[in-house]
Amino acid sequence: MDIINVVLADDHVLVRDGIKALLEDQSGIVVIDEASNGKEALEVIKNNKPDVLIVDIRMPEMNGIEVVTEMTKLYPDVRTLVLSMHDSEEYVVQAIQAGADGYLLKGASKEEFIKALTKVASGGKYFTGDVTAIIMNNFVNGNTNTAVAPKKEVIDAPFKLTKREKQILNLVLQLKNNKDIAEELQISKRTAEVHRFNLMKKLEVKNIMELSNKAKEYGLI
Repeated sequence: MDIINVVLADDHVLVRDGIKALLEDQSGIVVIDEASNGKEALEVIKNNKPDVLIVDIRMPEMNGIEVVTEMTKLYPDVRTLVLSMHDSEEYVVQAIQAGADGYLLKGASKEEFIKALTKVASGGKYFTGDVTAIIMNNFVNGNTNTAVAPKKEVIDAPFKLTKREKQILNLVLQLKNNKDIAEELQISKRTAEVHRFNLMKKLEVKNIMELSNKAKEYGLI
């Protein structure tokens, strides 16, 4: 496995020290430099060309969203993981529109943090569960500017959904749980669980983000 070179940008020394201590226990991950504000972060990136920048939103000089915006233009090969205490829709949407590859809350577990970092470093996207809900709410409400996946042409689906499956799809994309779906469709919770499982299996997806992307791709919504 290749070494993942990381730069930390956060104006709190204790936060940076905590992240470094956590990452030092992980083989294959090295913190090569730090920054205490946005302008310093861009300078550090220019000098080091890391694989991943872990950046906070609230910083002096330039905030994290401004840093991500500039990085997307200047250093498109550097991946960005926003690590923030803010789970408000405004911050999440702005970060994604700026080009962030991941968004994780500071209250996340060590396991999720490492998972997010490695996923972003390998070219993927990672958004914690609460953030995914915000993305999905924007998607369902028609604000596709926050879509993580590139826009694709609608193509013919290699499968057909039943009327019930379409109902389940729409309700799942509204982030309704199995209990809510059961009540709305006047079916048992167990039946709702089975319908949801069969729908995910039929579309060959593992989570709501994949489901929404495939639904959009095939014009199912």
